[in-house]
Amino acid sequence: MATTEIVTVQRRRKYHWPEAQLNFWIFIMLVSSAILLGIFAYLTAIQNTLRLGIPWILPYMITISTLCIIFIIILLGLISQRQLLPGIVVLGSFILFVLFLTGLIETSIQLYGPSGAVNSYCGSRPNTEVIDSMQTAVWLANLGICTDFRTAFAFEIVGTIFLLWMMVMAYQVNRDDFD
Repeated sequence: MATTEIVTVQRRRKYHWPEAQLNFWIFIMLVSSAILLGIFAYLTAIQNTLRLGIPWILPYMITISTLCIIFIIILLGLISQRQLLPGIVVLGSFILFVLFLTGLIETSIQLYGPSGAVNSYCGSRPNTEVIDSMQTAVWLANLGICTDFRTAFAFEIVGTIFLLWMMVMAYQVNRDDFD
């Protein structure tokens, strides 16, 4: 009796990621996440020192920044094993994009929102007729908080745009559509 042998050959598809763009993206996202983590941790420490309530945006952005750093570490591990799949990148980038966008919207409300927003206190100057050390210290602290919020807002914009860019880049890699 004749036996038939069926052999299936599976070819593993390789994805070609543009190295320079991927490295640039990783660097910018690590910088953005680390800066956001530091700023919001600092603002949380100030709120605790002053015994004030902590707005939900502070621990939220600390968590999101940490998640982004963990995601990048996972990506670096997959890159080192040459197993970085576009589907993983699109899914992770989309989740982080939505979270970053939520943080961006809330930070803009806190910074530029209705009366009592952070930016409404940023233009105040100390009285030049009577300048004492306490008034100057309060003004410098206020200026630092304003600068921190503006920097956080800027890096949230950068992070949101770069996450959107990564989704597009992963889609192009999946289609082998990269030049």
